[in-house]
Amino acid sequence: MTTLERDRVTVTSITGEGSGAPPGAQRQLRLPLAPSLEKRRLQAYLLLLIADGFVIVGASLLISLLYLGNAYDPQTIQQIELYVPLYWGAALMTRTYSIQALTSLRFSQSRSMLAVTTALTLMLFIAFFTKSSEQVSRVSTVASLIVVAGSMAWARAVIQPVIRSGCGTTAQNVLVIDDGGSPVRIPHAWHVDSREHRLRPDRSDPHMLDRLGMFMTNMDRVIVTCPPERRKDWALVFKGSNICGEIVDPEVQELGVLGASRGHGFGSLVVSVGPLGLRARAAKRAMDLAIAGAATVALAPLLLVVALLIWLEDRGPVFFMQQRQGRNNRLFWIYKFRSMRVEKLDATGACQHRDKNGPGTGLKRGQLG
Repeated sequence: MTTLERDRVTVTSITGEGSGAPPGAQRQLRLPLAPSLEKRRLQAYLLLLIADGFVIVGASLLISLLYLGNAYDPQTIQQIELYVPLYWGAALMTRTYSIQALTSLRFSQSRSMLAVTTALTLMLFIAFFTKSSEQVSRVSTVASLIVVAGSMAWARAVIQPVIRSGCGTTAQNVLVIDDGGSPVRIPHAWHVDSREHRLRPDRSDPHMLDRLGMFMTNMDRVIVTCPPERRKDWALVFKGSNICGEIVDPEVQELGVLGASRGHGFGSLVVSVGPLGLRARAAKRAMDLAIAGAATVALAPLLLVVALLIWLEDRGPVFFMQQRQGRNNRLFWIYKFRSMRVEKLDATGACQHRDKNGPGTGLKRGQLG
């Protein structure tokens, strides 16, 4: 029988069959399973924030010394006083200080570059609207951007091992409770068998809730895999635990679920998203026309040569036409340069389902029929 010590430090579990230990063997499990990482993450964020500030100040002073001959030029000091707060604000908006930034060096560096560029852009806008842009040196501004970006990428590469040693590989404590559902294995997570440790989602038993609470202590995420009939019980336990709780559902993976929605007396799984918004569609259309139009004009001579060569070879049609499925699964006509014999053209797409060589596949010119 599993017992709980009064000091809530250790849990003694009787190892059952299939665990690889002799019957009746006992295993001591210390609780909580892991120390809290919240304070360490805050310290890591603070370390990155201070380091970023020092990089901006140091790079700006260095550029001022090399270009103006005076590191503490009044104009440079004013720019620093504006640049640093703008960078910190941009960094907070671009998730430069986030869990992903603590675990991924590439993400951390790319987000810091985005924040540097955003802050510099905002600073130039402010200088323009305050009519002080004439006082901003273009050479020093560009040089400062390059030096700040390079120094910040280097600084984050140096700091990353320090953060990893303090916060771990994932910077999160994740607990996976196996309650008889689909098997789930997550790297660097705690995996607990509910049967081995006598854990069950019984909200009518305060001692069991207290026991579950001890296992969940200091966890950032708790994931339960269980049969469908126990999902509601685990959901109610999570709602009262003040913790990020997740319940594994195999259909989420099978359906490619993007999220969940509820309202009007029912819940639903979001499996697809609608079209872009009006502004996004307008921007995309303008970009498509600009790029495609410029490419068509630039490549027009080459396209004409290709069309002429195709026609001269067998006097057949230059273009191949076929219906494909596009937006909203509607059919549309696609045009491309013909690469097949005329007698093998397949506008209906029937060959596409019989041959794996590609859309409208027939014999290529030069191949035996």
